[in-house]
Amino acid sequence: MATYAYRADVRRMDAFSAVELYALLKLRVDVFVVEQECPYPDLDGRDVDVLHLRLLSGADLIAAARILPPDGTNSLARIGRVVVSPAHRGKRLGEAVMREAIAACELRFPQAQIALSAQSHLKRFYESFGFSPVSEEYLEDGIPHIDMVRPATNRGA
Repeated sequence: MATYAYRADVRRMDAFSAVELYALLKLRVDVFVVEQECPYPDLDGRDVDVLHLRLLSGADLIAAARILPPDGTNSLARIGRVVVSPAHRGKRLGEAVMREAIAACELRFPQAQIALSAQSHLKRFYESFGFSPVSEEYLEDGIPHIDMVRPATNRGA
């Protein structure tokens, strides 16, 4: 399959223009709340203190993820809110956004394991990136999930 051209952009929320932020939040709501019919608080108060990864094709937002750094109570970096624009599915952008998110975590937090809460039907997809299940299946907002962790690379150690 041909490689789809995109550029990756990782930054904090306060570095976005109002239009860029609107596009990011709209994509998340369109997919997680509307398409998946899952009314949950996407705006959970954490977006201000994390990194946002966007994949862009020209000015179009085609995929995104949220990266939470390790904090005082948790030594894990976390990847969440992984989303591909419905208009750009079928182009392997899920793989691209995960590769970019993992690379961003490894660059910024080389000694941290990376965790995520995966929708259960995507378990094999995340295993292909080195994640392993660390929990039993559970319901989150009515959707089956499983916690997964990827070992630290310890680059720069």
